[in-house]
Amino acid sequence: MSTDISDLGMLQISDSFFPTGMYTMSNGLEALFYSKRKMTFEELRDLIKVFVEYQIGPADCTALGNAYESASKGDLKSVIAVDRTIHAMKLVKEIRSASTRSGTQMLRCVNYFITDNKIINDYAAAIKAGEAHGSYPVALALACNAMSIPKRKAGLALLYSFSMSMVGAALRLGMFQHFDGQRIINELKPSIAHAIDAFIDRPLEGMWQFCPQLDIVQISHEKMSSKMFIT
Repeated sequence: MSTDISDLGMLQISDSFFPTGMYTMSNGLEALFYSKRKMTFEELRDLIKVFVEYQIGPADCTALGNAYESASKGDLKSVIAVDRTIHAMKLVKEIRSASTRSGTQMLRCVNYFITDNKIINDYAAAIKAGEAHGSYPVALALACNAMSIPKRKAGLALLYSFSMSMVGAALRLGMFQHFDGQRIINELKPSIAHAIDAFIDRPLEGMWQFCPQLDIVQISHEKMSSKMFIT
């Protein structure tokens, strides 16, 4: 059996070394930290689990799946439709801005070493023309499609990167130690796998998210005058 190069691609874009800015986000965790809210190991794990099951899974993962299928068909119009839908569903301005910033950076980086992918080039042109936003899950879908990374593995890259960004934020804030972080990631694996199974093939009209408490936390971070993380 030969090694599947697409697996190396998945590792490449999931790594913190890949310059998308995903690992500069705390998704509101910083606001909880400075509110003097003490969190146990189990509470942080369950917080990330709620994100995966009620926001990133049903919204971002569904968007990624639909964008991936549209990219496979070279259907720019449908890609833009997914982009606009997921952008509209991100209720907090700071989160919307972070998503588009990371998405456009993902496209720039991938386009630097894959220069001849038509759907990526057309999507980038649509962003420049103001016809699309460059939302991260859509950009990631197009990047994975261009790198021949299967759709479900693209979902793994999305949910793993998100979970690691929150764990990494907790470590940098001094909330937990590295061993705790690795244990959290290990215990989140069933939730990540379930979210991919539940949402990666969901139609665009079935995309949803609902967790008002998380929106409130993210809004409170948006209003902080001094912060370490961009979300």
